[in-house]
Amino acid sequence: MAKKENTNKSFILRIDAEMMEAIEVWAADEFRSVNGQIQYILDQALRKAGRHKKKEKGNND
Repeated sequence: MAKKENTNKSFILRIDAEMMEAIEVWAADEFRSVNGQIQYILDQALRKAGRHKKKEKGNND
């Protein structure tokens, strides 16, 4: 069985306490982890700016 390649990258993010608290509340409201919420926010911002292409279904490249 082939190992699934990890395509996620880790990095440290410095964020002020007030913004972090707002993200925590937003994440809880939408039943996401804080990490998942930050990924969602970034994904939506990239799509809105036209800088992120939607992955095609069935494309395993």
